[in-house]
Amino acid sequence: MQTLGVYIEVPFCASKCTFCNFNSQVARGSILDAYCQALEQEVNRLPALYEAHRVGIHLLSLPVDSLYIGGGTPSLLGAERLERILQASRRRFDLDAVAEFTLEVTPGSADGDLLGRARALGVNRLSIGAQTFVDRELRAVGRLHSAGDTRDLVVRARRAGFTNISLDLIAGLPYQTEDSWRESLRTVGELRPAHVSVYLLEIDEKSRLGGEVLRHGTRYHASAVPHEDFMAAAYETARGFLKQQSYAQYEISNFALSGFESRHNQKYWRPEPYGGLGAGAHSYDGHCRWANETATEAYERRLAHGESPIAEVRVLSPEEQLEEFFFLGLRQREGVDLALARQRWGAQQMAGWELRIARLAGDGWLERWQDRIRLTERAILVSNEIFQEFLT
Repeated sequence: MQTLGVYIEVPFCASKCTFCNFNSQVARGSILDAYCQALEQEVNRLPALYEAHRVGIHLLSLPVDSLYIGGGTPSLLGAERLERILQASRRRFDLDAVAEFTLEVTPGSADGDLLGRARALGVNRLSIGAQTFVDRELRAVGRLHSAGDTRDLVVRARRAGFTNISLDLIAGLPYQTEDSWRESLRTVGELRPAHVSVYLLEIDEKSRLGGEVLRHGTRYHASAVPHEDFMAAAYETARGFLKQQSYAQYEISNFALSGFESRHNQKYWRPEPYGGLGAGAHSYDGHCRWANETATEAYERRLAHGESPIAEVRVLSPEEQLEEFFFLGLRQREGVDLALARQRWGAQQMAGWELRIARLAGDGWLERWQDRIRLTERAILVSNEIFQEFLT
């Protein structure tokens, strides 16, 4: 039976990290209340919104097996607002079959009371933005917490009954060295979370730090950002370390102990249906992708005035669906199933792709066994270049 993933965006933080290129802002309590009200309005109006835009109406009848509240720092909402959002969601979606309920947490944003109450609400997975376990690197990018705060959060989360805990690390932060990176990895090994995500610092104009690096400036400790060769080496070091610690790499950036792969994130890579709620949230129904208004104020204003928060709808052609099937699916170490592609889109539609696959396999970028393909080991570090081959 087909299932649905539901993502709820909470685009607020206690402070804005210099490397952040997400839709987030610093906010206080009254703003959080207004945002929760807008979320409730969106949930209540979903059938009419989907019908008006001719998207995803069948999603509302699917059982939800993964619920993810992300951001931003959604733990800033507090237990009462989280419960309010959850109650609204229960009125619209079938949440009885939710197997994975994730809450993103930043160290310092959740005390023991919140963790206990979140667990009582059904949250069974925490995604913690550690980023690094070296205080100098945390301070350089404007994080408000210390490495000790992250360790304490993991301990308190386990006391509250959480066994499924994920930690995020970023390679390429200012002042990061080979030794400091290994220190962060060793700490992860000591804490032994069920899941680890390893990201490379994104250098782009969407963040203050990224923009300064591109302009060869010195603000935000931009001159202390290590070279991209360091990032590649750090990523390989992490892969080796986590493999030794019995973490299986199931996606380019994600590693898990057996049975703790992120059910929700796998929906993005396979790809399977998911519905997004909140400012900037994205949704997918198999044929269309749509996105809400990104600016929080505009999102709230649209809903308050009885307008649709959906700002963009894109109907995917069969060719675009196939492109996504490959460049998203190949992020996974299990790769993609060509037999499934033929079944969905037909052998004739697949014919041109077969030639491309044969060429990439012959050049050593893809490995194939029977009807399944995946990136080779040497292709993982240049995966974005390989994915370009699947874009027409």
